[in-house]
Amino acid sequence: MALLTLGINHRTAPVELRERVAFTPERMSEAFAELRLASGASEAAILSTCNRTELYLAGDDDCAAAVLRWLSGFHGLAPADLENALYIYRDTEAVRHMMRVAAGLDSMVLGEPQILGQLKDAYALAREHGASGTFLSRLFEQSFSVAKRVRTETAIGENPVSVAYAAVNMAHHIFSDMSRNRALLIGAGKTIELVARHLADAGVRDFLVANRTLERAQALAEEHGGRGILLSEIPAVLKDVDIVISSTASPLPILGKGAVERALKKRKHRPYFMVDIAVPRDIEPEVAKLDDVYLYTVDDLRQVIEENVRSREGAAREAENLITAGAQDFLSQLRALDAVATLKQFRQRAELLRDAETEKALRALRNGGDPETLLRSLARGLTNKLLHEPSVQVRKATAEGRVEVTNWLRELHQLEIQEDTTPSPTSEDL
Repeated sequence: MALLTLGINHRTAPVELRERVAFTPERMSEAFAELRLASGASEAAILSTCNRTELYLAGDDDCAAAVLRWLSGFHGLAPADLENALYIYRDTEAVRHMMRVAAGLDSMVLGEPQILGQLKDAYALAREHGASGTFLSRLFEQSFSVAKRVRTETAIGENPVSVAYAAVNMAHHIFSDMSRNRALLIGAGKTIELVARHLADAGVRDFLVANRTLERAQALAEEHGGRGILLSEIPAVLKDVDIVISSTASPLPILGKGAVERALKKRKHRPYFMVDIAVPRDIEPEVAKLDDVYLYTVDDLRQVIEENVRSREGAAREAENLITAGAQDFLSQLRALDAVATLKQFRQRAELLRDAETEKALRALRNGGDPETLLRSLARGLTNKLLHEPSVQVRKATAEGRVEVTNWLRELHQLEIQEDTTPSPTSEDL
């Protein structure tokens, strides 16, 4: 079974490209159906976050070219638009890559824990669509196990460094005392939950949470003494907030330049601090051109994040060792499974030969044959049939210069190397 990982992330592609390659929840069913058909892979999974889009495939053939054509076509791009940003990992490197992603070692924020939950969601989605079989299931489970070890056995998660933390930390550059500021959070997912927690820790006491579903918005807002509203209510409250942080899965912008311009006229030059964590973006990029608006995207947070992760670099080296061990263990398990399957097939073939020779001897015995003669004939016939094909293949391999096959034969049967003065057996002998 061949494993292929193909994707783009925050290191290889700008947000403008990442948002075009992101998969929306509404198109996931369509994507799974088309991906498996286009690639010929027996198993598939899709991970799509604000910082990466990755496809995990397991099958008999290398289907990278076909997957690139499908991925670009699905999102209305030319393959050339993606080629320079694309990375491809195969087999062992693909195993290591998934484990590094799960442990947060490939994230913009080194060691951030949110990606593990997103990877678990991707696995659950693949299972929901019947796209994850034995191979990918084992890989996901092993990756989760390794990530847990990294989290518990290293200090990689001790400092609160995340995209959400970096976004709130940047707000201090605009507002020195955030207890006086009102925040509008757009979305109600895990990222916004983290943002709300960090804002509360920073002193913000006045929250609005806008979401497509009012019930979910109210539940999150009430945790911090705030109020939930619908997305349609944002223009009405925009003039009264100072901090806007957005992270939804909307395929189109939620907050446009016009709405912000109208709100600014009523604010008398009081500044806005905005962070758009979503991919595709929730806030129109043109908003950044307005006076008194400080708009940042996930890419703008990179410098803040890089400053905060230096303390985690030693822990990351320890984590890499755990991942190397985890990958080796997974590959050993696969080799063991392959050996079991091969041995099962070998035994079944031997049993078929045995049954055929036994039935032949029994028929002869029922017809009055001499038992001793038949017993010797049975043993000779079974031995010849069992050894014929291996003997042919060993001679063929040796003639081709693959002398290791002979060495494997000696190892398998614990044969001592000795000079053989007897003639080689002929095909009639075997």
